[in-house]
Amino acid sequence: MRPDTPADHTAAAERLERTAEQYPEDAEQLLLQAAAYRELSGDRERATAYYDRLLAADATEHPILVRALKAANLWEYGHEAEARAIITGVRAAAPRDPAPWVIVAEALETHDELQAAHETFSEGAALLVNRANDPAYETRPLLFGRHRVRRLLGAPHDDWDFLADHLHGSSVPLDELHDPKRVWSLGSENPAELRAEINRLQAELGSYRAALSRPFPVAVLHWPAEELRELTTAFPALATEYPGTHADHLTRVEAALRELSASGTANLGTVTATVPSYEAFAASEASPPEEASLLPQYATTLAARGRALPWPPAVTDACWCGSGRTYGECHGGG
Repeated sequence: MRPDTPADHTAAAERLERTAEQYPEDAEQLLLQAAAYRELSGDRERATAYYDRLLAADATEHPILVRALKAANLWEYGHEAEARAIITGVRAAAPRDPAPWVIVAEALETHDELQAAHETFSEGAALLVNRANDPAYETRPLLFGRHRVRRLLGAPHDDWDFLADHLHGSSVPLDELHDPKRVWSLGSENPAELRAEINRLQAELGSYRAALSRPFPVAVLHWPAEELRELTTAFPALATEYPGTHADHLTRVEAALRELSASGTANLGTVTATVPSYEAFAASEASPPEEASLLPQYATTLAARGRALPWPPAVTDACWCGSGRTYGECHGGG
């Protein structure tokens, strides 16, 4: 059941913190969720402590994202100067992940810094949005947020606004959803106006639910050479799942992904496996690691935790296998 009270949120945060201690390889995702629950419970200082803990850890994979979340949280409980300084640093770092851009831009927007929010959304869009093709799904909030702020500023539509309109899938147009006058209708005593606003809000909620319900990547396990050797040595029963050499394993991964793609399967990815992580997963499932049926479940779990790399990469990007060569020169060739 979804937690609804501060006590529920606190209990959820404490449970996630305990789990992070048990599975340190997943601590970043778990502590970020715990921090979100702390914010919901009103314990923003404890949320900041989680962010600081992650930033102090050398193994944190997404430090800019953590800094962005910390800034948004700090501003909510009176630490405006520190939040502004962090936001300036996030923008200067020019992250290649759209999430930090969206978080700091929305923090500025929430505190009526509309021009700064517009600049931040625009900077992120200029860096990350591919205008030549349909922009990647994860970059679209930059366009939608920019559209919203520009409506609040009374700015005329530009090319990016038209693109945002085109990409928006709701039955209610973005212009209507982002109309500053909408909030006034909530105070109306006219039943027709209230019903119209309820319909708009339902359409907007439907869009959010659709975004949240997007499937996790269909992920294929990639074992680095040392990890595969350790896996088959520790659990000989799994050797039949990975016959031949490590190069054979990599070839089969690429072949499996191409076969899935050819069959029409979308949202493909690879997840890099490690033996300690796999053993922890098996323990969490109360199953022996030798059980081969755990392998696809492990892949799905890694993907659900945000560990999947989208496949195929661009031919000029690094190959998913970790060889250091481009995908076109490696498994993407031929």
